[in-house]
Amino acid sequence: MDSNNLKIHEHIKVVPPSSSTQTTTIIPLTFFDIFWLKFHPVERVFFYTLPNSQSHPSFFFQEIVPILKSSLSLTLKHFLPLAGKIVWPSDSSKPFLQFNPNDDDGVSLLIAESDLDFNHVIENSPHEASLSRSLIPLLESTDSFASIISIQITLFPKSGFSIGISTHHAVLDGKSSTMFIKAWAYLCNKTIETLEDSPTLLPKFEPLFNREIIQDPNDLAADFTNIWIDIMKQKLPNEKVNNLEIFPFEPKLKDYVRATFKLTHGDLDKIKQRVLSKWEILYPNESKPQSLSTFVIACAYSHVTIAKAMNGVDKEKEKFSFVFSVDCRARLEPPIPNNYFGNCVWAQFPDTQALDFIKEDGVLLVAKCIHEKILMIGEKGVLEGAKDCINKFISLGREGFEVMGVAGSNRFGVYETDFGWGRPEKVEIVSIDRGLTIGLAESKDGNGGVEVGVVLNKDVMDLFRNLFLEGLRID
Repeated sequence: MDSNNLKIHEHIKVVPPSSSTQTTTIIPLTFFDIFWLKFHPVERVFFYTLPNSQSHPSFFFQEIVPILKSSLSLTLKHFLPLAGKIVWPSDSSKPFLQFNPNDDDGVSLLIAESDLDFNHVIENSPHEASLSRSLIPLLESTDSFASIISIQITLFPKSGFSIGISTHHAVLDGKSSTMFIKAWAYLCNKTIETLEDSPTLLPKFEPLFNREIIQDPNDLAADFTNIWIDIMKQKLPNEKVNNLEIFPFEPKLKDYVRATFKLTHGDLDKIKQRVLSKWEILYPNESKPQSLSTFVIACAYSHVTIAKAMNGVDKEKEKFSFVFSVDCRARLEPPIPNNYFGNCVWAQFPDTQALDFIKEDGVLLVAKCIHEKILMIGEKGVLEGAKDCINKFISLGREGFEVMGVAGSNRFGVYETDFGWGRPEKVEIVSIDRGLTIGLAESKDGNGGVEVGVVLNKDVMDLFRNLFLEGLRID
């Protein structure tokens, strides 16, 4: 963390209210969870503006921070396992989740103050990728345990504040982490309004931790555990195989910039019509879909533009692939409840060809492949070929592919996350700087558009920006 511009006021562990923590809680990890065991944390930051009087340090730290702390503790009463850690004892074949009220368990909370220019940090136009990094807390992972979430509240005097959250991907997918943040925001509002000691949570925010509803007839959990053990033996032959340190996917910061681009409802519609009319010409014997989803269009347009910009700056970069995660809750047999809390996403590789992304009709080629992959999931099931997923990642890397991904979703409703001081001014997925990934969110103004966050090398970003905006001007 770049702490030059950061003043740490307090670093504490927030625990659930003592009445709710009588016994040790143990929850197994499913194959959905173990798949992500060594991946980097998902890091997101919510920015909120405040009037001058409320963003004065004395008011903020004495009035607002205590409410955020107490409502976080109340939220953990409903999400007890998040106050624990992932452990992997030597006598256990698999890691699991454990919360022990008598142990040093709890959620790390950092209270800080930044002298960065708030408006510069939240602007959409390209700015130093490192700026948001100081607003994200470290998620602890060692050879013997891994924390599940950590949180940082940062004041920008006379401007506003941010809430940065780092989550372990082996415990929470995007839907779950968003649900937790929204539950906290809901209880924070209730605390302000009613001053109740223990306000109730809305049913839609009540998490379901029951792991028994995830069926694993092919014992994928054991397969993925063994794959990680093999990788550990190769990478770190002198370390114990049940080491829980997350692999160091270092953020790309030097000469990299971060920016957010908007695709309005009109932009998406224009790209969609363009793709569908070309589809008719290039594939006259295939039935054309009636429509294409916002997700398909936003991903195809953004990733093709990234690939063309990278290839424009470095001609050697010409082989690209794309992976996206699919929420499996409604797609499993039988379907599992929407409030299931844990990982329930699966990685999918559309059947694109290496050069599709840099071809003239790249947006059509990639959109068609994503659309067909989604249709195939509907026919063959979401876990078709699941066993080979990690190996697919590894082999693409070995073959020199630039593997692009997507974090977040335009369906999470992150801009609805109001803690009692208004909706966010900006929401950013900071961890996209750890790979070649876009951050996707619904448009802040709620008009059916999307926001696309990107972190790219400065020269690549210049070209990306030109290509992205140019493509929207074409009729």
